[in-house]
Amino acid sequence: MEIYDQYRNLPQTARGAAIAMGNFDGVHMGHRKVIDSARAAARRLDAPLGVAVFNPHPKQFFAPSAPAEQVQSDAARARLLQELGVDILYRLPFERSMSLMDDRAFVRDVLVDGLGVRHVSVGADFHYGRNRVGDAQSLRAFGEEYGFDVAIVDLYGEQGEKYSSTAVRRALKEGDVHTAAHILGRPWSVEGLVLRGAQRGRTIGVPTANLALGDYVRPRFGVYAGHARIDGKGPALPGVINVGKRPTVDGAEERLEIHLFDFAGDLYGRTLEVTLEHFLRDEKKFDSLDALKAQIARDMKQARALLHNTAKVDRTG
Repeated sequence: MEIYDQYRNLPQTARGAAIAMGNFDGVHMGHRKVIDSARAAARRLDAPLGVAVFNPHPKQFFAPSAPAEQVQSDAARARLLQELGVDILYRLPFERSMSLMDDRAFVRDVLVDGLGVRHVSVGADFHYGRNRVGDAQSLRAFGEEYGFDVAIVDLYGEQGEKYSSTAVRRALKEGDVHTAAHILGRPWSVEGLVLRGAQRGRTIGVPTANLALGDYVRPRFGVYAGHARIDGKGPALPGVINVGKRPTVDGAEERLEIHLFDFAGDLYGRTLEVTLEHFLRDEKKFDSLDALKAQIARDMKQARALLHNTAKVDRTG
């Protein structure tokens, strides 16, 4: 997959694509419908399949001090798009000049003169241009004027639920990881380098790997069951996960900690992708480390059972 961080002076091979356009944070099931629409057009037109996203997200541009609340890292998004067969990823630089473009200027300067698009697929709620003046219908009208096709894709599932990154964030903040996974089409995950912590877990026989939450949306603080893949290789290993501030040890920094079952090895400096698959309980402050250790033992037992039962259902279902 080719990646371009601009829309001007592109090589000829990067122009003339059929593109899906949006922010695609999380690449959820609605996003996949938009990409599938662009894929069908790419095949019909014998054109490359492209995805155009805004970098940074317009909300971050207009409110840089607000929490980013990303569902997915940019790197993970790019990998997933590549796995979906996307040929070209355009990371359109959302800077002051683009923020001031009206809808016509955006279509003319970015889509036509810049990318030379032959087709654009967007979600039905897509907006663009200064003050979000443009919508999917106006894009279709501009397409007729400038000579490219436009497909408007609904973002609803078979049960009438709307797929959206906002719905994923809302579900995660409620600890509803099953709804988040349904919208995403996979369990939600956090990816990052393993950091050195205070190593308190080792003192109570439960060593943990620590990840910073960075720009990720903050899920409901508490304990989860899930898996981790090390450096993107090998099997996903089961474990019990805490997300939060660790109030029993007076923690202040928000982080994710995972204890991998039946694993022995040094993980410092390695990359983990951790999935949250079952919510067990809220984070709480215990009166002592012994009380915390006893609760962790119960958490581990519950997590093992949930993950075992889920794997058994996956094998038989």
